Amino acid sequence: MLSSPTRSLAEVQANTSFAALLWATSRPGIPQVLPSRDEVPVIQALLDHECKAYSADPILMPELLRVGAQISEIDEADYVFLGELRSLEPLHEVRTGSDLYPDKAALVTVRARIGSGQGLRLSGPGVDNEVTLKISGLPDGFWQQRNDLMRYPKGFDLILLDGANVIGVPRTTIVEVL
Repeated sequence: MLSSPTRSLAEVQANTSFAALLWATSRPGIPQVLPSRDEVPVIQALLDHECKAYSADPILMPELLRVGAQISEIDEADYVFLGELRSLEPLHEVRTGSDLYPDKAALVTVRARIGSGQGLRLSGPGVDNEVTLKISGLPDGFWQQRNDLMRYPKGFDLILLDGANVIGVPRTTIVEVL
């Protein structure tokens, strides 16, 4: 009789996180739930020794090193963790890929508050008709700056974290401020 290996708690949490992130980015604007309330599940699910990562939050460094990620400057990073974003300046440095290599763009993770604040309307691939939601905790002009930086197929993908709740906003998503 064949037996299958028993998954560790870390593997179960990483798989749960990966599924939540996959659903969040494939269904923009629809909140998903991670197994814990910070960036650690994102790091554990997506990063390994082949990934370049930047963190504006030094508290994340031990976890980035634990998974073997290469620590890099923001303009070279595949994964950018900005924590509580207070300025729009870092967005100008994030990799947006190129017309030939759009896959060289970064995935940016930012803390925000979901369910309060500025009203947004999302549309585009993965969105059934449109999704409206409220987001706060981002600098004034964030969504306009994001829209200005998107030049399909170039751009960056965005993960918004509010505790254990996560929302994905891929570069293909059109965001309109209400």
